[in-house]
Amino acid sequence: MAHGSRCGRRCVRLPSLQGQHATMLSRVIPLVLLWFAGLYLRLPILVIPALAPGIQSELSLGQTGVGALTTLPVLMLSLGALPGALIIARFGPLAALCGALVMLAAASALRGAAPPLALLFVGTVLTGLAVAVMQPSLPAIVLRWTPGYAALGSAVYMNGMLMGEFVGAGFTLPVVLPLVDGSWRGALAVWSAPALLVVAAIVVAHRTKLVAGAASGTAPTANPPWRLPRLWYLGVILGAASAGYFGTNAYLATILAHQGQEERLATYLLVFNGAQVVGSLSMIALARWLIGKRGPIVVMAWGVALALIGVMTGSGWFTLIAAFALGIATCVQLIQVVGLVPQIATVETAPSLSAGLFAVGYLLGFVIPLAGGLLVDGMGNPGLVLVPALVLAALGILAAHASKNMVSSLRGAE
Repeated sequence: MAHGSRCGRRCVRLPSLQGQHATMLSRVIPLVLLWFAGLYLRLPILVIPALAPGIQSELSLGQTGVGALTTLPVLMLSLGALPGALIIARFGPLAALCGALVMLAAASALRGAAPPLALLFVGTVLTGLAVAVMQPSLPAIVLRWTPGYAALGSAVYMNGMLMGEFVGAGFTLPVVLPLVDGSWRGALAVWSAPALLVVAAIVVAHRTKLVAGAASGTAPTANPPWRLPRLWYLGVILGAASAGYFGTNAYLATILAHQGQEERLATYLLVFNGAQVVGSLSMIALARWLIGKRGPIVVMAWGVALALIGVMTGSGWFTLIAAFALGIATCVQLIQVVGLVPQIATVETAPSLSAGLFAVGYLLGFVIPLAGGLLVDGMGNPGLVLVPALVLAALGILAAHASKNMVSSLRGAE
């Protein structure tokens, strides 16, 4: 009788354990796939600075050409956002994501087929356009794959994106180049090919029902809600974070030379970009408390502005501390704004809303640092190089304070 009782308890418990295992898989697998998809939002772009010396030497590129290999994709993130929303509306976010990953793998590897130089720049533009399609598709996929914990889903794929920046910039020279005998072409292929494995994993997970499929009902909308004031407020806030990050990376050597500490460039770049990793990891832990709330966005808007002032006016260790603070502030603000979309929109409206945000934010992220360089060229004062970024950061503060309904839901409002 006792034996039968033990057997009965065991037989009752086993299905429960199986159910818990299935539930865990249903939560973990979508997060893992989101992380790897996020990795390829920046990895193919940020490998180029590490490979630039080899590309420049072999193809006899000038500084403008080398710079364009990194800045062109950033511009495409803005220009390609609206066509990306149209593609998502036509094919759905999941198909758009998988198609864009395939295109990204091919276009990124195509850059290694140069000369002719046209292939290098065509591949660069197509790489940026592929990422521009991926970005607005992911908020809608977060809503489908991580219902009930969309803030965590957003933080996870954004962590993947920021880790892509760190891995691409930090691992290419010491790890990947030795594996391909120092060939920049081989390095591009090594970084590009795994994107196809991500596609294969997504397709398998979809077919085995480990992740949710296409949403039923209304197709995603293609046109961003341009008349919605908060789109512009959030676009300016996103632009301030992007301009602060890209502008500081682009001109940190100029800033340090002006401060008489140019020999510390490598340390400052490591600390500044490493802060992005710290910020993104902290957001995974704090996502449910920070994403979807107006207060943290306001605080980080001030943080971006104050840290920019510190980088511009500091010296020695103060500049380093300010650079670290700026890295965290720009990272956290980026995740908060992008992660807000699944909180306030639906599966149908998330792609178009995020496309509008990226169109505004990344256009500012491209133009404002360029304006800083033009200001220095015109005035001859390197200390002014981040002034346009600081002006935009001040506008970001005003936008954060002005948008009273920033985090209120759009569901059913349009």
